[in-house]
Amino acid sequence: MAGLYLEEFVVGHVFRHTLRKTVTESDNMLFSVMTLNPQPLHIDFDFAAKTEWGKPLVNSLFTLGLMIGISVNDITVGTTVANLGMKETVFPHPVFHGDTIRVETTVVSMRESKSKPDRGIVEFEHRAYNQNDVLVAKCTRQAMMLKKAA
Repeated sequence: MAGLYLEEFVVGHVFRHTLRKTVTESDNMLFSVMTLNPQPLHIDFDFAAKTEWGKPLVNSLFTLGLMIGISVNDITVGTTVANLGMKETVFPHPVFHGDTIRVETTVVSMRESKSKPDRGIVEFEHRAYNQNDVLVAKCTRQAMMLKKAA
């Protein structure tokens, strides 16, 4: 499915993405190793067992990437030029091995580019929830999106 062009977005529209993912121990370990993150809270079961959580936490940057990645197929695949930035990124509840993540995205704002007539900027709010409908991540992201060809 192709992503949406600038003109196809509607401010206030909420996308309830159908893709979901159960996060595995392997996902967490691989991501932490690939990003050279030695935080024992993510990769050391003995260390994590002695924390308030009692088990390893999934790397929050994996959660952020997964949240945005789940949204791509529905809204931006093939029509985005670039991510411009993220703000107000929060992780109000940890993700654990075995949690299943679902995502919703709201179109917050949009405008045409002032310097490039073939594109514009859309601001999205992404929200990720676990299988118990607990909010585990949220961020506001600005993306440069293509307009439909004239």
